Amino acid sequence: MELRDTRSKSGPPGGLEGSAAGVVTARMSDVACITVSRRSPTDAGVREIFVSVDGDNIAILKHGEAITHELPAGPHRIRAHNTLLWKTHDVVLQPGEHARFTAINRAGWAAFGFLMVLGATPLGLTFERDTS
Repeated sequence: MELRDTRSKSGPPGGLEGSAAGVVTARMSDVACITVSRRSPTDAGVREIFVSVDGDNIAILKHGEAITHELPAGPHRIRAHNTLLWKTHDVVLQPGEHARFTAINRAGWAAFGFLMVLGATPLGLTFERDTS
């Protein structure tokens, strides 16, 4: 579909639809994505996992949730914590790259005993980059 002014019989410069078509192409080549997923069947299913990129909070994940976040290509620090344990990944993302991470709150052998007695339990945190 080409947009044309019916009076002047001219369209956008270079025959592109919309005046910002060149800007969109340039922007897409400089963008990378990360996805952090908390959908593992081994997750304890309790307590949130907080995710930040370069010091900016981007998500609070409950069990079964995932977040995809666009960011400029280049070096970034991705952190996750469950208020007890922190895990950090330093990554360098290439333009167009989509890095995927899995976050899991792990319950130890005594976790549910603590939960019944104290009403809270220490949970381990697994935060790994998916390599598949």
